[in-house]
Order: sequence, then C-alpha cells, then structure tokens
Amino acid sequence: MRGVLSGFAVITVVIAVGYLLGRGGHLGERGREVLTRLAFHVASPALLFTTLAQADLSVIFSSRLLVTAMSTAAAAGAFVAVGVVRHWGVGRTTIGALCSSYVNSGNLGIPIAVYVLGDASLVAPVLLFQVVMVTPIALTILDLAGMGEKGPWWRRLLTPLRNPIALGSLSGVLVSATGIHVPGPVMDPITLIGNMSVPAVLLAFGISLRGSALPGRGRDRHPVFLAVALKAAAQPVVAWALAANVFGLHGAPLLDVTVTSALPAAQNLYTYAGTYGVGEVLARDAILLSTALSVPVLVVVAALLG
Repeated sequence: MRGVLSGFAVITVVIAVGYLLGRGGHLGERGREVLTRLAFHVASPALLFTTLAQADLSVIFSSRLLVTAMSTAAAAGAFVAVGVVRHWGVGRTTIGALCSSYVNSGNLGIPIAVYVLGDASLVAPVLLFQVVMVTPIALTILDLAGMGEKGPWWRRLLTPLRNPIALGSLSGVLVSATGIHVPGPVMDPITLIGNMSVPAVLLAFGISLRGSALPGRGRDRHPVFLAVALKAAAQPVVAWALAANVFGLHGAPLLDVTVTSALPAAQNLYTYAGTYGVGEVLARDAILLSTALSVPVLVVVAALLG
C-alpha cells in the first residue's frame, strides 16, 4: 500500500502548507483567488497540453475507456437526477456531478498507478477521457448557464473554442494525433508553466480551509453527502460490475479499472467552482471527504482484487 500512502502524503503536505499560508495571511486577502485563476487560465491548460501532446491516443479505443465512461456517466447521472428533483440549480448540480464522478487521475492517480498497479500508463484512459470529454462538456454547461462570461447566446455557444482548459486539452490531442513535433524551446517553457498547476490548485484548496466549518454541514450537506457516496462507493462498484460482467475483464485489468474509479474527486474541481463562483463549499467538502474515504476504499479494493 506504499503507493496509496505516498500519494496521499504528498497531497496532504501541500494542502497543509496552503492552510498555513492562509492562516498567516502571507498571500493577502486575494491569494486564493490569484492561485485559482493562475491554475485555471495558465498553468492547467499548459499541463494538459504537454500531457496530451505526448500521450498515446490509442488508449482511447479500449474496454478500459468504455468502463470509465459508463461508470462516470452512471455516477454523474445519478447526481443530476437528484439535483433536478431537489432543484439545486444548474451550477451546483454540475459541480456536484463532477465531484461524484471526476477522479483525481493526475497528482494522485499517477503515483497510485505506479506503486499499486505497476504502470503509470494505466491511468491514461481516465485522464484522456476526463480532459478531452468531461471537462469541456461540464465547463460549457456552466458557461451556457450564465456562470461564466456573459454575452449573446451565439457567443457562448463558441465557449469550447475559448475556454483555456478545453483549448489546452484539444491542442494537445491535435499535436499527438498529427504527430507534430513541438521544438524544445517551445515545449520547455510550457512544461515549466504547467508544473505550477498541481501546487497552485492544492495551495488554493488549503487556503480555502482556513476558518471553514467542518465538512458536510450547512445548506450543501445533502449534495455533499450524495456526491461523496457516489464517488467513494457507487462509482467503483459500477466500474467493477461492468468490467467483470459486461466486458469480461479479470485479474490485473479488473483491478486497474476498479482502482482508478475508486480514486477521490480531483482537486481541480475546486478551481472550476471558484472560477465560476458556484458550488465552492460543495466542491471543497466533497473533495476533502472523498479523499479521506478513498484511503480505506483503495486498500479494500487492492486486497480483494490484487
């Protein structure tokens, strides 16, 4: 379980540093907002571009991707159904659906894939599916719902072509698909900027914990508990059932898709919530609780299927 523990240890330390920075006021009153905007508009698009530009897109056409897509849709769809019935609004429901299904495939998924599954590339189908499909769709919904930039409807329909996260992802896919060679003097500074993404997201998340109430309280407690239940329990169970009974996977492939589905909600979801000014408490609490619960969940999955 060294991979599980080391991955969580790294994240915990950086979040704790952010919390201390927030308590000390070292970054000022707008420190969290600046870090969030830095991650969303600059660092994360750069990271996604460099990651996808060097990715093997053949992993998209695999049974693992289908399991990921179907389990993601099941968890997100369940949250959306409840959100519509409970009138939680488009913005909160979209953020909650992401927290129910969008896994931490990067800064936590990669080390766990290396140490638990023995191959970092096994997280690639999840990473590619989320950044190429899920993220652009979710952010477009938020923009079209009026959470982002205001303007004529026809202008907002072009959101995927202007959203920095979507642009970074799609540009990386284009480079990989066409085999274009990006020269070092161009790729190196983009890589350097992209390296700021994960620390900026985690530090901003840590700052947000300063003075906050215990998670799972207030007006967002029901959406939070639903998102956490779907993410920590329902999604990995659905992924396991689909992989074993529909696609006939067993052994290592079955363990791979179940472990990646059991990863907690990604920290960058808090960046999206903060950028669009909707569901910030929901995202923060769901990420925090699903991350804590994923430790025993991943241990149980590895013990049963490993």
